[in-house]
Amino acid sequence: MELNAQPRTPKQKLAEGMIAAVAYNKEKNVSFAIDRKAFDRAFRRQSTTGLFDITVEGGETFPALVKTVQMDKRKRTPIHVDFYMVTYGEPIEVGVPVHTTGRSQGEVQGGLVDIVVHNLQIVAPGPRRIPQELVVDVTKLGIGDHVTAGEIKLPQGCTLAVDPELTVISVLPPRLTSEELEAETQAAQVAGLVAAGELSEEAAAAVLEGEASVEEAKAETAAEGTEGTEGRNLDKDDHAAEENRSESGQQNG
Repeated sequence: MELNAQPRTPKQKLAEGMIAAVAYNKEKNVSFAIDRKAFDRAFRRQSTTGLFDITVEGGETFPALVKTVQMDKRKRTPIHVDFYMVTYGEPIEVGVPVHTTGRSQGEVQGGLVDIVVHNLQIVAPGPRRIPQELVVDVTKLGIGDHVTAGEIKLPQGCTLAVDPELTVISVLPPRLTSEELEAETQAAQVAGLVAAGELSEEAAAAVLEGEASVEEAKAETAAEGTEGTEGRNLDKDDHAAEENRSESGQQNG
């Protein structure tokens, strides 16, 4: 895609509708200005993988890829662009968007396809050989299945720039409903209370079966503990009284 530019010094004021840009590589750095609307339209079409042939008025023409775009947070329009100059015929590493096609078996079962790596780093044999996207057919994937970087088919001449075992796509199990999530949360809370001694096993079962609230079960457990303590105290008192009677009988004898 061709992009016309105007020469510009770093501190030079921009004309209406123009934005600042810079293109660089290891050897040089060029500052210029480009039309905001023209760039915005082009960038929406080809993103960071599409090649721009930039012609600076009265100067040189060079191929470049978009490196970063600084956006106006309020208007969501570009205000500055960094380009990376490339050389035709030389290998180049770039991140290529990953997309899926088809409906997976896992989705049919209620699962969810998760693209873990949205931009896969590859090495293309030249800037004109960079694929716009990498499309993966997920039709045969079931819940728990995944696709690694090494399993993704790349265009001829392209190679991976990452570990082939890197997980790129996963099929996740169904999400919990609000009721299931609430039940799991309650089960974890009850287990913690049992471990802390605030709930008996019987009281915990009553809560999980919906027969009592957590507060009611805690109160019941506390009451059972008090009754047990009182019973132990009565046993001690009876035992002490028995000992006193025995000692008294021995003295009278």
